[in-house]
Amino acid sequence: MGRFDGKVVLVTGASAGIGEALSREFAREGARLALFARRADRLEALEAEIRGAGGEAVALPGDVTRDGDLERAVAGAVARLGRLDVAVANAGFGVVGSLARLSLEDYRRQLETNVFGVLRTIHAALDELSRSRGTLVIVGSVSAWVSVPGTSAYAMSKAAVRALADALHGELEPRGVSTVLVSPGFVESELRQVDNRGLRHPEARDPIPGWLRIPAPAAARRIVRAVALRRRDVVVTAHGKAIVFLARHFPRLVAFLVRRTSGSRARSREHAAAHPGEPR
Repeated sequence: MGRFDGKVVLVTGASAGIGEALSREFAREGARLALFARRADRLEALEAEIRGAGGEAVALPGDVTRDGDLERAVAGAVARLGRLDVAVANAGFGVVGSLARLSLEDYRRQLETNVFGVLRTIHAALDELSRSRGTLVIVGSVSAWVSVPGTSAYAMSKAAVRALADALHGELEPRGVSTVLVSPGFVESELRQVDNRGLRHPEARDPIPGWLRIPAPAAARRIVRAVALRRRDVVVTAHGKAIVFLARHFPRLVAFLVRRTSGSRARSREHAAAHPGEPR
């Protein structure tokens, strides 16, 4: 018996990274999946994989930045799977670079996906989650707790959804809807292969050392367990938990460490943003 037997779970950004791993893990726990992302070919391959393993899934291509796409996805999930019990607002990407290098359009693009994409997911799914007394899962980031130079756009987007989740805990509880905020640290994914315009460069090397990253399936197992328990928030990865602890209790120490270590990393991130895919 799985922890989500018979439950219907919508995952945005399901075509790669944490979203793809979450979809597989929810399916292993008995859930029926509504898979949402822009890349229809990858969604259909994942749908076929889940069905081939004896699960149930439906691919619902769409874009979280387009009005109406998520409403159509929720309607499709309910029509084909009967209900909606969990909505995972996971779709996102990262804009990097110093304030001097980024334009207002860069910031708009970041917020449109990472903040308004989450809001579109919530608005589209809330009525169905209220009917099922279900769970809203918002995927944030440890960057919401500690902002370093060169990540202002990404960090502010994740701080915004962290604040949103904090507010929604109290707002949605009377409707029977639980809110779970997930704050991953460094997880192996395609996130750092994507440039500031949302285009992926498969040849790009991940600048994060391997010893700091955990595999996406391991992160997914921890997240699914937290969702099953309806935990208010979960920080994924040991280093992520350490960072959040220090940010909460020793902010001056964190500020000092950021100043000492961020210069070269910020330059590396800017180079990566300007030259994605270039060996580094």
